[in-house]
Amino acid sequence: MSRIGKQTITIPEKTEVSVSDGVVSVKGPVGELTRPLTKVNVDITDGVVSVIPKDKSRLSQALWGTFSSHIRNMVAGVNTHFEKKLMVEGVGFRVELSGKNLILNVGFSHPVNMPVPEGLNVVVEKNIITVSGPDKEMVGQFAAEIRAVKKPEPYKGKGIRYEGEVVKIRRGKKAVS
Repeated sequence: MSRIGKQTITIPEKTEVSVSDGVVSVKGPVGELTRPLTKVNVDITDGVVSVIPKDKSRLSQALWGTFSSHIRNMVAGVNTHFEKKLMVEGVGFRVELSGKNLILNVGFSHPVNMPVPEGLNVVVEKNIITVSGPDKEMVGQFAAEIRAVKKPEPYKGKGIRYEGEVVKIRRGKKAVS
């Protein structure tokens, strides 16, 4: 039994949730999201969404809580955007946004060009990159791809890190005296 799957999801005002042909769609003031369903049924009654497994199979039981969390995130995302902030640290490291491309100059011999996915907003202020959008999964994935370009290194802390992420700084080699 899934503890998360058993919980119901309340639908806020100005938000519509509908299910048709195995696809759940959520419309809200900030955007619209859809997701195909597998191995679960979704029941919408009186402003409350509940997710029910289709059968007693192991896969159906495993996906019950997962789809419940996905729908909860979809409802939250169409009301307020999810947001991730990344900090760029290092001498000469620069970030700029030109059109729908994020250009990172982070110590390589060439600038790294990353196209911004459709549906996401990216804002660059000095050394802080803010990724926001209604889909939590897309926001997290794009932020992880940006961070993977230049992970923070443990000796000086240079690189791209999440805001609030703590990088443990190591000591370098000692000279023998």
